[in-house]
Amino acid sequence: MGSVPVISIGESFSAAEAAARRRAAALADALATIGFAYIVDHGVAPGLVDAAFAASREFHASDSELKRSLAINEFHRGYMGLATSTIVTSSVARVTKPNLSESLMLMHELAPDDPDLLARKPLQGPNQWPEWLPSFRPTISAYIAALDAVARRLIRMIAVGLGLGEDALDRYFAKPTTFLRLLHYPPHPPDAPGGQFGAAPHTDYGIITILAQDSQGGLEVRPRHADWIAAPPLPGAFVLNVGDMLARWTNGRFVSTPHRVVNRSGGDRYSLPYFFDTGMDEVIACLPGCSDAANPPRHPPVRYGDYLMERLEKNYAYRQRVGAGG
Repeated sequence: MGSVPVISIGESFSAAEAAARRRAAALADALATIGFAYIVDHGVAPGLVDAAFAASREFHASDSELKRSLAINEFHRGYMGLATSTIVTSSVARVTKPNLSESLMLMHELAPDDPDLLARKPLQGPNQWPEWLPSFRPTISAYIAALDAVARRLIRMIAVGLGLGEDALDRYFAKPTTFLRLLHYPPHPPDAPGGQFGAAPHTDYGIITILAQDSQGGLEVRPRHADWIAAPPLPGAFVLNVGDMLARWTNGRFVSTPHRVVNRSGGDRYSLPYFFDTGMDEVIACLPGCSDAANPPRHPPVRYGDYLMERLEKNYAYRQRVGAGG
């Protein structure tokens, strides 16, 4: 358990192909043993990834007043300044210090006449885009579209790896909840107190996370029954990890592994985690084949949106200001 495995996922997926089934089995094994994998052969053009990083750097280099004009709102969209999130719901550490990072959060796009948007349901609102950067929106929108396609392919691979039909999980993602977080980590201060992190030890909330990281390093993961190990950047690869909801969905067959970030590179670190989750109204209950008499369901069914909102309310300072408005 000394390193994160590398899994080829292929640029397309069909369970009718023996090679595709083998890739799905390898992916399922990685998610069951360590909960993390580097994914390669994913089909996302390197130039698009580079352009997304360039857009993120340009945004974070913008004037602070411009960034603050997009302050995160009740729909969890917008700019979060340094030290404004503290992972108090972490199940793997007692976190008391806010993360040393700043970020721009973008979520799933909604049409102006979307009924959930018009009803101002939780997290159902418009994104906030930095209009002073004219190339930012088309670049990031293209990147999100590419990651959405990868995520949907991964969900099908996961279904097959669990012994389900290729499209068994598709309906849960008819209207997915997605987050793209454009993160900037300044250099870790040499005099920082103990317990200070760029991202404190935590597990992710949802189904899957697909991470692009720059060349600076700093990501570490802690497999079951093991110490922290580095997950350094691998050219051309994304880092995939299981979230708490997928671990719950599979009754613990897949593991949501703790991870953390400390940017000791001496320079700025940028990363692009894309979180791909079910619709807010979807109920997560133990999947077929993930329980038996010796391993009954460990958790009651839960509506994903209720689970998610509980965690956002506790971990983000801005939620205390917006109250129950969404």
